[in-house]
Amino acid sequence: MSISVDFPNAAEHDAFRGVPGAFEGAMRGIRNCLDAGVEVQINSTITKLNVRYLPALLQMSEDLGAVSFHPFMLVPTGRGKELEAQELPPEEYERALEWMYDAQQESELFMKPTDVPHYWRVMRQRAKAQGRKIEVHPHSHGGMNTLSRGCLAGIGFCFISHVGDVQGCGYFDKVAGNVREQTFPEVWRDSPLFNELRDFDGLKGKCGACEYKKVCGGCRARAYEATGDYMAEEPYCAYVPKGWCVPG
Repeated sequence: MSISVDFPNAAEHDAFRGVPGAFEGAMRGIRNCLDAGVEVQINSTITKLNVRYLPALLQMSEDLGAVSFHPFMLVPTGRGKELEAQELPPEEYERALEWMYDAQQESELFMKPTDVPHYWRVMRQRAKAQGRKIEVHPHSHGGMNTLSRGCLAGIGFCFISHVGDVQGCGYFDKVAGNVREQTFPEVWRDSPLFNELRDFDGLKGKCGACEYKKVCGGCRARAYEATGDYMAEEPYCAYVPKGWCVPG
């Protein structure tokens, strides 16, 4: 069972969620799940407001008896658009990902950074620098290695809405087809949108030039929201690819 806890204290969590008692309700839900023998995963949406609490949120997840902790990096689309001003700037984003890598090596809890394709780059950079293999956690059913790359929108994953619209993911507001009008295999196989997303050579800007584009790819939803072009470069990545020259 996935349960969202965004702050390690009631006052800030309740204020963030806009619901008095939300924190205690989450804690009660966690206790009830564990009492019933149901494993719990803690999800946290990470923004400028709570990035400093990442160590405390991980510790809280361990103390509560969760089996995994998933920090979700904000995607400012849909309801998340209201929090766009709280999105971490690229440099702070990078620091958070570096912390996550270190924490993954030290914690016995399975931690999976989510909605953050460039973590696959950070993970490989750090592991190579340390001369170590990417470890597989026993709770991960294959760990980070079970996902072939960062952004899987239209590549290894898709989202079907309540009206049958097929999208690359729940954050990517671009429709590839509709299962009321076509079969799912037809949409998945033949959609021009999905086939464009699968062409990594079509990525633009830094993402197109990046040596990690086949394992990262940048968040297509963030690119689309920021520029109107879903093949544009990831707007929240600080990495400068080898040999990349800033236009102009």
